[in-house]
Amino acid sequence: MKIQIKFATPLLLYSLLISLASGQGLHPYENNPWYWSFDGEPVLLLGGSDDDNLFQWPREELIAQLDKLQSAGGNVIRNTMSDRKDKGFEAYPFKKLASGKYDLNQWNEDYWTRFELMLKETSNRGIFVQIEIWDRFDYTDNRDSDPKRWQNHPYNPQNNINYTYEESDFEVTYPEHPGQNKQPFFFTTPNQRDNREVLQFQKKFVDKLLEHSLKYNHVLYCMDNETNGEEEWGKFWAEYIKRRASEKGVYVNVTEMWDDWDLSGEEHKRTFDHPELYDFVDVSQNNHNKGQQHWDNFLYVQNYLSSKPRPMNTTKTYGASGNKFGHTDQDGIERFWRHLLAGAASARFHRPDSGLGLGDKAVACLKAARKLETIVKMWEVEPANQLLSERDPNEAYLAADPDKNLYAVYFPAGGKVLVEIPESEQTLSLNWINIDSGEWGDSKKVSGGKPLVLESPGSGNWAAAITGQ
Repeated sequence: MKIQIKFATPLLLYSLLISLASGQGLHPYENNPWYWSFDGEPVLLLGGSDDDNLFQWPREELIAQLDKLQSAGGNVIRNTMSDRKDKGFEAYPFKKLASGKYDLNQWNEDYWTRFELMLKETSNRGIFVQIEIWDRFDYTDNRDSDPKRWQNHPYNPQNNINYTYEESDFEVTYPEHPGQNKQPFFFTTPNQRDNREVLQFQKKFVDKLLEHSLKYNHVLYCMDNETNGEEEWGKFWAEYIKRRASEKGVYVNVTEMWDDWDLSGEEHKRTFDHPELYDFVDVSQNNHNKGQQHWDNFLYVQNYLSSKPRPMNTTKTYGASGNKFGHTDQDGIERFWRHLLAGAASARFHRPDSGLGLGDKAVACLKAARKLETIVKMWEVEPANQLLSERDPNEAYLAADPDKNLYAVYFPAGGKVLVEIPESEQTLSLNWINIDSGEWGDSKKVSGGKPLVLESPGSGNWAAAITGQ
């Protein structure tokens, strides 16, 4: 049923539509709003993919990737709306005329057919999609792999029939890193530079995107990829998308992704402090941190949001040996599992070579995480490292609900710790999972009511699930 609601404010929109849509589609879980639910049932979003804009892939490759993800137990992908020519087969969204120029008032149906196919095939497989509307790296020439990215883009006045450099306030080239915020493309909204000449075409693009995506209920919306731009830009698009959705009687979940690696930075508070607009937060940039700091940063955000809990997504888990950041494969595995036990609602391995993508190690992690979920549901436990003793830095991490005798422990490199178990005469079950292979390890019975000496079966990545009978 479609219900028309006149848009007033984000807060009114939130309260009205969330009540109407309760129990339908993707929403924060009523019993534990740190996590997602789908059609009222809790769901943990875990994934990985070999690219960030899979909708651009040829059909056969897209289907193969989604099938591989599904078979591994994955159920979420990231999809930027990027059109940059990284692999050569990517399409622009606008129609190219015989003159060689683009008309921003007409569409390249191939781009949108690809987008629709991705939405349909993910929906069919129960795979959720976090869309990123804008990516600052699409509108720069500051990339060795594509030093004329902006110069070739349809939005560049020399490539379209719709506006001039003078009318648009654009330059021929933007050679600086986009983090310097020299690109006027991200300053067009009314409370910024009010560039109506360009904004009209940006709105048309978003309207066309929503024409496809609002038909589906498995989609999350993120305004940007790791931006450090002005707050008003993301706020405008979050409100715009919610308004368009409300006109269709649809409630959508939106967020913004900030670039700052320090989650206590002021940028992140632009999202953290506005639950009336931003339904979830994305803390992907925490994945540039390591060890205990990585864990502690995530818990800092949990504490900061505790008065209004919301899902915390991490759609880009960095870490792969040989990448430009100096990270390793082990970093990627550790970050995924720390976030899993710390309470992430969604965790995805970033594409190679910045992450493990959907390679063998990522697949093993996904399989291991789903095995753990069959015993310990993450939405039923919470971070509980205080119950660990004789622990070295980064040796082990724990999520637990002692009242229910539920414990999940992660060892990044083997180890031995003490786990405080409440007074109980109950015999507990201990099940090991080999994260590096994705397979079950040994299982045995252990006694409750005293500190449990927990030693991993080997020196690699291991998870332990401890439960009552």
